[in-house]
Amino acid sequence: MNESTAGAAQSALSLQLPAPPAALLRMAALMAAPTCDVDTLGDVIEADMALSSALLKTVNSAFFKLSGRVQTVREAITYLGHREVSAITLQNALRAAFPPAPELEALWQRATERSRWMGVVAQALGFDAWAAHSAGLFEECGKALLYRHAASRYRLIWAQAPADDALLVSLEMQAFGASHDILGAALCETWGLQASAVHSVRHHVQTQTTLALSGPLGHRRIAAVSALAHHATASAADFERCLESIAQQLELPAARLRAAISSLPPRQEAPA
Repeated sequence: MNESTAGAAQSALSLQLPAPPAALLRMAALMAAPTCDVDTLGDVIEADMALSSALLKTVNSAFFKLSGRVQTVREAITYLGHREVSAITLQNALRAAFPPAPELEALWQRATERSRWMGVVAQALGFDAWAAHSAGLFEECGKALLYRHAASRYRLIWAQAPADDALLVSLEMQAFGASHDILGAALCETWGLQASAVHSVRHHVQTQTTLALSGPLGHRRIAAVSALAHHATASAADFERCLESIAQQLELPAARLRAAISSLPPRQEAPA
C-alpha cells in the first residue's frame, strides 16, 4: 500500500476518508514506541473530552465488571492497563467516525471480537500486540467506508457475498474501482497505525484465502494472526491446515500457536 494507491482509490470514488482526532494520532505514536509513557498517554486521552467520555462510558459498562465506578482515564489505565485503554479509545473513535447504521452493527461487533482475539494471541506469541489489535479492528472498516459512500448500492453488492470476502473484493472493484481491503489500509495510514497493521489490513483477504504470508517478519506475524483469527471459526480441518501452514512459514512449532490460542479467555459479549 502506498500513498499513490490510496489517493487513486479515493479519487476514483470521490471518497473522503474520515480524519482521526488529533489526540488519537498522538496516542498511536505513543503506542508504537518501544515503551509507552503511561502518564503522557493519560494526558493525551484526557485532553480530548469526546474520547475520554466515551472511554469512561465503555469502561463502566457491565462488560468489564469492575468493582467500583471509574472516574478518570488514569483510573481506567490502572484497572485495565494502557493497551486495553488505548484499544477501547481507538475502537470508540473509529465507530464514531461513521454514521450509525443497522447494517454496520454486525461489522463493529466482529471488529471488537477479532481485535481482542488478535491482541491476546499476538501477546502470547511475543508479537506486537498493539499492531495486531489495531489490524483486527480496522480489517473490515473499508466496508463501512463504501457503505457510507453509497449505502443503497453497496448494500446490494454486500448481499451477494455476505460470507465470501474474496468474491466481495471482486464485486467492489467492478462497481467502484476500489475494494474494502485497499480502502481500509488507506484509513489505517491516515490514522497513524503501524506499517505492519496497514500491511495486514491491505492483504487480509488474500492472506486468509491463500495462507501465503508476505513482507518483512513483523508484517508476516500480524498477517498470520489475522489468518488464524479468520479460520478459527472455520471447520476443524480448515483451521488445522491454516495453523500448520502459518507455523511452517513463521518457522514456529505448531504447538506454540496452539498454546497461544488456548490462552484466550472465554468468549463474552463485547461492549456496544
